[in-house]
Amino acid sequence: MIRRLSQKKGNSGGEMKKLLLLAAILVSLAMIPAAALAGGSSTACATKYPIVMAHGMGASAEILGIVDYWWGIPEALKDEGAKVYITSVNGMDSTRNKAVSFKNQFLQIKAAAGAAKLNIIAHSHGTIYTRDAISNLGISSYVASYTSIAGPHRGSAIADVIIGIVPDSLEWLVGDTLDFVYSWIFGDDNPNSLENGYNLTRTYMQNAFNPNTPNISGVYYQSWAAKAKISCPNLFLEPTWLVLLVYEGANDGLVSVNSAKWGTFRGVQEAAWYSVGCDHFNIVDQVFGITPGFDAPGFYVDVVSDLKSRGY
Repeated sequence: MIRRLSQKKGNSGGEMKKLLLLAAILVSLAMIPAAALAGGSSTACATKYPIVMAHGMGASAEILGIVDYWWGIPEALKDEGAKVYITSVNGMDSTRNKAVSFKNQFLQIKAAAGAAKLNIIAHSHGTIYTRDAISNLGISSYVASYTSIAGPHRGSAIADVIIGIVPDSLEWLVGDTLDFVYSWIFGDDNPNSLENGYNLTRTYMQNAFNPNTPNISGVYYQSWAAKAKISCPNLFLEPTWLVLLVYEGANDGLVSVNSAKWGTFRGVQEAAWYSVGCDHFNIVDQVFGITPGFDAPGFYVDVVSDLKSRGY
């Protein structure tokens, strides 16, 4: 039923108070974050198995203990009925060391949740160390599905360039410096930055890692890529985007579309027509949820809703 404002004479003061009150309410609502107002269906993402999320290189679940890596995504999924768990490993370390850390947390989550299996959603290097844990560290029987978001499955020319630029005689200095930064500032436990870089080169990924990390039967593998169309929304990725355009073609600033394909390839996220694209950070709702033309939480809600529809 629609209530209309009264037109009776002699009550203009009361009507004015009502209008001012309404205006105040509307202003207050506008200041509330959208996530707080999202009611959700409460069941759209209620998957059979809980969701475990794994972050990428150079970060942690909470960057510097302040910024959530996945920003508003876990809250959006929970709002739609999902059970979500966030893992955190060293920002800079070898793929195997990260995989071991992830495995330990994965098993703790499985026990705490009382679940027979879990669904893994990973981004960037997270897609690689979780694959290692599935294929080589014995957790495959507990994994229902594996979703890769912008993962460097065939390596990245950016890693090639960085490793190539640093002279062999100075690698120890660069590695030690990064290890110091990630240990004392980011809180990594005995990091190995040089190994992290080597593990993401195209030669290593294609000739060593992939042949020794096959997909496991019974696990549903799927992947998504991100793409900057004419520029990167996060301009600090512009130089690397241009480098990758030359070496690998369409990319998100750090990972090419071709490298991101693994298992069942579900498509490319490139944001709305009016946006310059969706880059490597936009795809995880960064920076600070500012992703022009791309609804990151909505994208993940769709991904998890699809997992639910598939029985996972």
